[in-house]
Amino acid sequence: MADQTITSPPRPATRSEAGGKSRRRAEGPGRTIGPVSDLERHLPSEWWRTLFNSIYLKTDGDVVENDTNTVQDVDLLVRITGIEPNDRILDLCCGQGRHCLELARRGFRNVEGLDRSRYLIRLARRRAKQAGLSATFHEGDARRFRLHPQSFHCVAIMGNSFGYFDREDDDVAVLQAVMRVLRSGGAVALDLADGEWVRANFEPRSWEWIDENHFVCRERSLARDEARLISREVIVHAERGVIADQFYAERLYTRQRISDLLDRVGFQAIRHHGTVESDSLRNQDLGMMAHRMVITAQARHAVTTRSRADRPLYPNVTVILGDPRLPDSLKRDGHFNPEDLETVRRLKSALGELEEYSFRYLDNHASLLSELRADPPAFVFNLCDEGYNNDAFLELHVPAALEMQGIPYSGAGPACLGLCYNKSLVRAIAASVDVPVPAETYFDPADQAATIPASLPALVKPNFGDASLGITKDAVVQTPEELVSYLHKLREQLPGRPILVQEFLNGPEFSVTLIGNPGPGLRALPVMEVDYTKLDPKLPQILGYESKWIPDSPYWTDIEYREATLEEEKQRQLIDYSMLLFERLDCRDYARFDFRTGADGEVKLLEVNPNPGWCWDGKVNFMAQFAGLRYADLLRQIIEAAQERLGVAVTAPEPTAVAAG
Repeated sequence: MADQTITSPPRPATRSEAGGKSRRRAEGPGRTIGPVSDLERHLPSEWWRTLFNSIYLKTDGDVVENDTNTVQDVDLLVRITGIEPNDRILDLCCGQGRHCLELARRGFRNVEGLDRSRYLIRLARRRAKQAGLSATFHEGDARRFRLHPQSFHCVAIMGNSFGYFDREDDDVAVLQAVMRVLRSGGAVALDLADGEWVRANFEPRSWEWIDENHFVCRERSLARDEARLISREVIVHAERGVIADQFYAERLYTRQRISDLLDRVGFQAIRHHGTVESDSLRNQDLGMMAHRMVITAQARHAVTTRSRADRPLYPNVTVILGDPRLPDSLKRDGHFNPEDLETVRRLKSALGELEEYSFRYLDNHASLLSELRADPPAFVFNLCDEGYNNDAFLELHVPAALEMQGIPYSGAGPACLGLCYNKSLVRAIAASVDVPVPAETYFDPADQAATIPASLPALVKPNFGDASLGITKDAVVQTPEELVSYLHKLREQLPGRPILVQEFLNGPEFSVTLIGNPGPGLRALPVMEVDYTKLDPKLPQILGYESKWIPDSPYWTDIEYREATLEEEKQRQLIDYSMLLFERLDCRDYARFDFRTGADGEVKLLEVNPNPGWCWDGKVNFMAQFAGLRYADLLRQIIEAAQERLGVAVTAPEPTAVAAG
């Protein structure tokens, strides 16, 4: 552990600045004030100014330098706030930066920490540099720090780093400072001791060895008003004697009291997320870290009125989705699963950030057509890629119904969706405009005999299909016998569908997403490459059904996506192919194009996906993240592309996507 010189003051069982514990030292080094009858009388009013240093890391290291605790804390933070890699996140009272650095390891790009302790901030910066992680650290007071107003999507106060001040009004000042820097709708996350539990369960006295040479003795008592827990620590070296005698305190908030404080400051949507406990590497006294509560709330700011010229033509948007009440043959076990419902929840949360729009949702297909007739929407954001009645063959029926009612909508029209559902037709059109395609053999459902293609290995897949239905690890065949066997299997699984036997492309795989419409407004997100390096080499490298629908499959867990490192000419070629097909196939607003390299080194078209998957953990959003866009930004760009196409000039920030001109 860096700079662990045991020479000076204090430490707590949490983190730092208005964030750790308290201690008053006895006069002079190596001194103790001996027995005291009233801990509160010896408590310095600003104990936290000198507490957080190398001794703090030594005495509390089993908890605050515990990687398992840190990972669990960040897992919880991500889950309860829904933060995304491109969000701006502030870790207030960040201490030595353990949560900031864990977020940076996970790919969060805009993480900042702030703490009162100069020692811990310098240590955090050193650790970030040594690990090659991108995080920014500031020294400052949690009650009054200078960061840009309304600039953060989330502020986290983790590890019991709240409630250190003498007066509750100072805690209110911390929350007001948090409100100031949060964007409207941004989240604050508080992880603090459960005061009610602590009052009933704190240990009045304990002691423990913290390493082979040092031990610490602790005393605790409630303040006279029972609003704070006062603690004392005497840290002793086995040979040199007393190193420090220090006091600290923390305010004991109940669930109701902290909720009242958040409400008083103006936060809304206050939610309690249960309790959290930390592990001790020494299996010893956890103090204030033993039983904590976790709360989130949302910032609320006055809505600035937009000028008429800045308003979208269709601010009232109806979102059409798949029906979770109905079976869905493409999904795992044939119905909506918890991960599908979580996808919809994240969608609604992201759309809720688009303050210039209001949204309503239609997902009951039994009443969908009658609702569209009875109350025609002004504009539809069509995200029903499951198809009408969750039948992928009927995906085109949703825009067809909208056109019959004269309702404007986002995305591809019926003709484009029908055409692109037929893979062999897309391949033929691509070949006709000189876009390279793999060699392919088409088997009609009535064919009883088939000529085995000369080129093996091959990929066997249905000609009609969506979401990789019928494409599993066994779809890559190495021998004529395997080919015939999988053909037979597909005919049983999908009777009446033509089947394609395609040259298996086993080189690097890329995806291009275009947003906009033909003309200067059509732009590309950064090209994405599929990373198969962690996949078991015995498994064929494909993005099949398992990669989309089976969470415990290695295809789900071991395949990753990264921004492509193609040379500029090759990247431009892929974007040019995509733009050509976008226009020729009559795609609209957004579409995804998948390519893969063959044995000859040439990149060839795999598929065209109009109205591609819009979920937060899908390819399109990954590419948006490469461009520095958040999920809400991506959804806004698709809506605006549709409204611009419909003749609306929507004023919006310049997109950060890669220009394709």
